[in-house]
Amino acid sequence: MKKNSFRKACPQILTNILIIFSFSLFGQNAEQWEIRGNAKYKLEDYRGAILDFDKAIELDPKYVTGYIIRGIAKYKLQDYRGAILDLDKAIELESKYQITYLNRGNAKLDLQDYSGAILDYNKAIELDPNDRTVYYSRGNAKYFMQDYRGSILDYNKAIELTPNDGILYYNRANAKSDLQDYRGAIMDYNKAIELNNNDVDAYNNRGLSKSKLQDFRGAIMDYNKAIELDPKASSPYINKGIAEYKLGEKNDACLDFSKAGELGAINAYEIIQKYCQ
Repeated sequence: MKKNSFRKACPQILTNILIIFSFSLFGQNAEQWEIRGNAKYKLEDYRGAILDFDKAIELDPKYVTGYIIRGIAKYKLQDYRGAILDLDKAIELESKYQITYLNRGNAKLDLQDYSGAILDYNKAIELDPNDRTVYYSRGNAKYFMQDYRGSILDYNKAIELTPNDGILYYNRANAKSDLQDYRGAIMDYNKAIELNNNDVDAYNNRGLSKSKLQDFRGAIMDYNKAIELDPKASSPYINKGIAEYKLGEKNDACLDFSKAGELGAINAYEIIQKYCQ
């Protein structure tokens, strides 16, 4: 971290620490427990934050923000069901907060309740139609439901709102690839790589799209780049081997299949039996 950045960060960190250690000087009402809980949350002490929000809610069972932040803290700890219970309660008490629906949708998404997640994202968009994260998350939910066209529409909107986020182009490329729009997918992988040229998956998946278009040499270049970035990734070796086999380079292909096996690819030796006997 640069020194000037550290100087800027220190006051906020010190403020959070002072709130925690000076808490005993304050009276004990729900808002003051929330203050300390928020400070712990910002310090990523999610378990500590939950304990403080427990106390805030005990003192005021209708304390909406207590349920919201405690729910988000539970989500951070991957307690998705616990998060949903808290966010349910927050919505029961007050239904106007977009963040509640967004985070409940995220918890449902991680529980693979894609339809339920989409309902929550719909409501979040109704409350704030300019939040890029909701369109991105809803696009993911639709993608997992194999609604690739619907997911592309949501990624389009997210890109419109945030045009320089590589993950949006990467996800849209995956959806296009699943629709067999390989040229469109390659264009999006190009943009994802332009924005993040260390994205191993983008190179690997762009290679797959090029292979679908019979551009095996171009695909091999992408697989080589993916291997350069992550030499322990087995998938690019498998994919590169298949492209080499298609080009009649059997020896190179079999060496790559073998390397993938060394790296733990469970299907490598099955592929070797098929192509290398």
